[in-house]
Amino acid sequence: MPTQPVFIATWPFGVAACATGWTLLSQGASALDAIEAAANVTEDDPAVNSVGYGGLPNADGVVELDAAIMDGPTHGAGAVGAITRFRRPISIARRVMEATPHVFLVGENADRFALAQGFAPQELSTDVSRAAYENWRRERSAPDVAHFTYGKTTDGDVDRASAASVAASHDTIGLCALDANGNLAAGCTTSGMAWKVPGRVGDSPVIGSGLYVDNAVGGAAATGNGDEMMKACLSYRVVLGMERGLTPQQACEEAIRYLLAKRPPEIHHHYGAAIIALRRDGQVGAAATQSGFSARNRWQWAVANSPAPVLNEGSYLTPDGSVLARLD
Repeated sequence: MPTQPVFIATWPFGVAACATGWTLLSQGASALDAIEAAANVTEDDPAVNSVGYGGLPNADGVVELDAAIMDGPTHGAGAVGAITRFRRPISIARRVMEATPHVFLVGENADRFALAQGFAPQELSTDVSRAAYENWRRERSAPDVAHFTYGKTTDGDVDRASAASVAASHDTIGLCALDANGNLAAGCTTSGMAWKVPGRVGDSPVIGSGLYVDNAVGGAAATGNGDEMMKACLSYRVVLGMERGLTPQQACEEAIRYLLAKRPPEIHHHYGAAIIALRRDGQVGAAATQSGFSARNRWQWAVANSPAPVLNEGSYLTPDGSVLARLD
């Protein structure tokens, strides 16, 4: 019997991705094809300044894109990091998975691979992203321009305003799909943290951190401060939780609780982390740290099991592990 397709994605801009992904799934497309096409929607949107075209650049003014994709039926994966000339890094990541024996290509050689595979170079910056970079460069002092002390004051204390600025500047889109054949796939794509140290790669293209799929269990994808989430292998932990019998919601909350236990807010500078999950039976879950989010920057995620995706908020875990359904 065919499975009811489900598509889930992070952030309000995930609504458009979910609409594209679910439409393809409803027409019989594979979860893998739906993930790639849905991610491309966000990668091509210049209004999203944390993904693809129009993404905010690194401290040198260069846009560096990261992405990964994972296929449930084959347990295959592909990833690219620090791509600088191509707007659709998730499509290049898929080509890495399908055309090479490797998983992860980075930097100039990832760009060379994309060119050899027939991808056309394109400009990644927009007038808006260039202006944002020039504005940031004027406001920051020379010793800080390479981002080494961003998020702290000169005496080492947490700079909450700076932390909030960083939290708002790296809203990765994470995506999970379940197709009519009961197969799963996941993807992540991002321009990473704005004004990052050149060459920095976060969790998004790291299998097990930014995303993970087990076709017999479910999939997960993360968003937020990747430097923190890599330390907890957040997506793998969620899938492992579902394998142990937790619901997707319980698995997401348990993973965030684990992250908070290992990296409490006073250590991780109040940056945010969030996760979505999709189980092979179509059940979904989502959770985030309370820190790093606010009434102006809520944790929101979209899900589609019909032509009209639904945007949701929450849940949030406080530093002591308690769950808040939403922010006041």
